[in-house]
Amino acid sequence: MIAIVDYGVGNLFSLKSSFAAIGAEAVVTSDPRVLRDAQKIILPGVGAFGDAAEKLRSSGLADTVISEAKKGKYLMGICLGMQMLLEKSFEYGEHCGLGLIGGEIRPISETIPAGLKIPHIGWNPLIFRGEKSPIFKYINDGDCVYFVHSYHGTNCEENTIATTEYGAILTAAVARDNVFGCQFHPEKSGEVGLSILRAFNELR
Repeated sequence: MIAIVDYGVGNLFSLKSSFAAIGAEAVVTSDPRVLRDAQKIILPGVGAFGDAAEKLRSSGLADTVISEAKKGKYLMGICLGMQMLLEKSFEYGEHCGLGLIGGEIRPISETIPAGLKIPHIGWNPLIFRGEKSPIFKYINDGDCVYFVHSYHGTNCEENTIATTEYGAILTAAVARDNVFGCQFHPEKSGEVGLSILRAFNELR
C-alpha cells in the first residue's frame, strides 16, 4: 500500500486516481501510523515552500516522513514535495527542508534567460543523467512530462537523475538511495507519468 501524505497541500486525489489507474492501492492520509504501515510514501505539494514546510512540521508528519525514509522505506516527493526533500529553499526568505537529499531551492529566474515566462508551465523532455534510474525503466530519454514551477533544485548535481531544458538546464528529478523526487507532475503527464508511478510502485 502507498500512503499519500495529506498535510493540507497537494494534488492528493489526482495522485490517488493515477495509482488506481495502474492497479496500485493508495490511500490519502494524515495519520502517522498509516505512513509507518505503508510500503511506500508519496509527498505531494503545491504552493509556497515556507507555508508547506510549516504545515508539514506542525502536523507532526515531517518527523514521520524523515524517520521512515531513514529506515529505508521508498519515498517520492512531487513538485513542491520534491523541493522539500532538499536542505533549504530561498523562496521568499530562507526555509529549512527535510534534508534527505543535498541541495537548495532557488528561483529559476536566476538561471533562465530574461523574457521567458515564469512560472515554467508545460511539457518538456526529460534528459537522463548518469545510470538510468529504476523509476525511469518504462520510459525513454526525451519523453515529455508536465511542469509547473518557478523554483528548482540547485547544488544537487550528484543526486540529479534527470534534467530538462527551459532556456537553461534545470533539475527535473533527483534521487538518493530510497528517496526520489520529481519536479514535474507524473499524475498530469499522461502515459509517461503513469509509467514512472508504475516503476516506483514496483520498487522492492
